[in-house]
Amino acid sequence: MNIPVVDLADFLSGDESRKQSFVQSLGKAYEEVGFVAVKNHGIPDDLIADLYKYVQQFYAQSDDVKLSYEKKELAGQRGYTSFGREHAKGFDAPDLKEFFQYGQEVADGEKTEDYPDNVTVNEIPQFTPTLHEAYRAFEKSGTALLQAIAIYLGLDEHYFDKWVHNGNSILRAIHYPPIKGEPKSAIRAEQHEDINLITLLVGASADGLQILTKQGEWVGVTSLPEQIVVNVGDMLQRLTNNKLRSTTHRVVNPPRELWGTSRFSIPFFLHPKSEMSLASLESTIDESHPKAYEDATAGEYLDERLREIGLKK
Repeated sequence: MNIPVVDLADFLSGDESRKQSFVQSLGKAYEEVGFVAVKNHGIPDDLIADLYKYVQQFYAQSDDVKLSYEKKELAGQRGYTSFGREHAKGFDAPDLKEFFQYGQEVADGEKTEDYPDNVTVNEIPQFTPTLHEAYRAFEKSGTALLQAIAIYLGLDEHYFDKWVHNGNSILRAIHYPPIKGEPKSAIRAEQHEDINLITLLVGASADGLQILTKQGEWVGVTSLPEQIVVNVGDMLQRLTNNKLRSTTHRVVNPPRELWGTSRFSIPFFLHPKSEMSLASLESTIDESHPKAYEDATAGEYLDERLREIGLKK
């Protein structure tokens, strides 16, 4: 399935008609599909290449080295999380993955919530600085996309800015190891919706991502190398009272002849500050669309979901 493609350069062009065309294309895609591919996204190709290079080097290390970076008290929010610890909401079987998470570094002195320290990997000196550089690039592109979404929703263009600046976003480097025996399931990561506002996914080292269409069919998602895939998460769905869709997606196993290969994937989960209200916008509630969700803050909702997926007790 070729998902809708939008060009972020149109939004940033300074040309009002190109900007409004981008806003409408993005909003329509998020109402109908929940996923878009974005070109001219502002994340440099050489940075993406470095990111994947150092991530692959990290996962090539021994289990003992990787486990030295697992901090279970942080509920997977920083550092390494070992294979099989996370499962999708509503499923008991663990996903067939391990991952490393890098979070917010508040650098401008703004008084905000206390984020846990990031975990520095000593064996690969460039690993942590590259994660940091990528984090900032994703954050900048994600902020621009949220500005377009705000316009589409009839809000001030900068409605989200203060919430995502120094927000609780996460960069996650995922490794799906080779399949060494007959798997119990055809699924590497069970069907789920993302927790956050939007997710930016740069490349993946193999196919496997599928989305569930409105017609109830699973279709593979492909994007070209110069594009990133960006989808709506549950927080934005709640805020918009289901106007913008948080699309169900999953990762399936490769064909048997590729079982011996790894899959790497690096999503950026754009989260706001914990105190942001996710109460549905008044403009999205009417007789045909009654309010679907209880009020909650982003922090309350995140905490609930981390417990549901097994990372937090």
